[in-house]
Amino acid sequence: MDSRGGRRYLYLADVSDFGGKKCMTESGQEKTENAAALHLEVDDAADSLSLPLMHGSLGPSVIDIRELYSRTGHFTYDPGFMSTASCESTITYIDGNDGVLLYRGYPIEQLADRGDFLETCFLLLYGELPKLSEADRFRQAVIRHTMLHEQLSYFYRGFRRDAHPMAIMVGVVGALSAFYHDSTDINDPEQRRIASIRLIAKMPTIAAQAYKFSIGQPFTYPRNDLGFVENFLHMTFAVPCEDYLVNPVLARALARVFILHADHEQNASTSTVRIAGSSGANPFACIAAGIACLWGPAHGGANEAVLNMLGEIRTVERIPGFIKRAKDKDDPFRLMGFGHRVYKNYDPRAAVLRRTCRDVLEQLDVNDEPLLKLAVELERIALEDEYFVERNLYPNVDFYSGIILRAMGFPSSMFTVLFAVARTVGWVAQWNEMIEDPLQKIGRPRQIYTGESKRDYVGMEHRN
Repeated sequence: MDSRGGRRYLYLADVSDFGGKKCMTESGQEKTENAAALHLEVDDAADSLSLPLMHGSLGPSVIDIRELYSRTGHFTYDPGFMSTASCESTITYIDGNDGVLLYRGYPIEQLADRGDFLETCFLLLYGELPKLSEADRFRQAVIRHTMLHEQLSYFYRGFRRDAHPMAIMVGVVGALSAFYHDSTDINDPEQRRIASIRLIAKMPTIAAQAYKFSIGQPFTYPRNDLGFVENFLHMTFAVPCEDYLVNPVLARALARVFILHADHEQNASTSTVRIAGSSGANPFACIAAGIACLWGPAHGGANEAVLNMLGEIRTVERIPGFIKRAKDKDDPFRLMGFGHRVYKNYDPRAAVLRRTCRDVLEQLDVNDEPLLKLAVELERIALEDEYFVERNLYPNVDFYSGIILRAMGFPSSMFTVLFAVARTVGWVAQWNEMIEDPLQKIGRPRQIYTGESKRDYVGMEHRN
């Protein structure tokens, strides 16, 4: 019963009982679209209609509700879009119940353990893993675009020295459109290709310079003789007064972090990039919008929040007390880095990073650092506690990535920046897919209006 006293019911019949129509997919394969029978009853007036049932290559079927409003006069209500597909995509697939993550069909564990970051970028952009010649050409294309326009260095000086690196990232990436006018025409496939390569190539340079600016060190220019991850580590930690040697164990660990964060279906920041791009905005502005969304502590800022939480707990002896608080529904305290909105099983990315975390801690011999020791003990307790196990509140990717990045020497303010470096390729791939989608329309969600009904203006002298 709603506030106006009317009853509203929507029934979904068993779709298996309804026939379907045959159609052809883009690859030329024949598929059948079943119809979902809906029975709508509003204020004792009933109506029935059939809506198409769409099938993906994996995952649940989807009811196509695009004609629901025109045929019934009613919208759907889905806060947070928990039950709504906003687009068709061939890039990433997630099965949260079974803990599965696929990039273009490839399990994330295989890519993280056996692949490298640039071939993962190629896969996400073009749909297939590169052949040797393709991988070399792609690497060379990225290398040629790692440098920034020199005038951008002055842009950094406009920020306060204590500015958060993510604030700098949003500003600098958004400003790229002022420097690269030859790659802002979204209707030109070649300009889209160049913009895509530029964003992937320049993001590590922008991130490293944001870090250098925050600590008062001179910028380190990129080197074409280093790999993508090695180059980023060099730009971040090298100083002019001595040589910097990249630790291969750390480079491999960071490459895994990048691969695991490269894309994750229609998350908040990716949806932001798509909805910004749906208006026709240039790619640099769209990615800047994604970075701004990623900055939120519930999204990309979660691994930084993990370290802040560990700092609040402080000692191993205090863990039981905070575990008790986390179980208390009336206590606002939450264990950051545990559980996931999509995964109701162990996050497959966390499984990879858990092993990687051990490798990094062993390589750097930092097991005695209090905060890292605290994190390891918290993980052990949570994995053995029935409360967390029964609720599938396993340590997630943010928990382990925060430990790894801290051990490598990154301050917590840089965690989300590193996330942005990795996720750029996913944003770019999703943006390109959206631009090329013939069904793409400007994003325009609807709402349930709960404000005042229509009323007349009253002069100030007559208002009570």
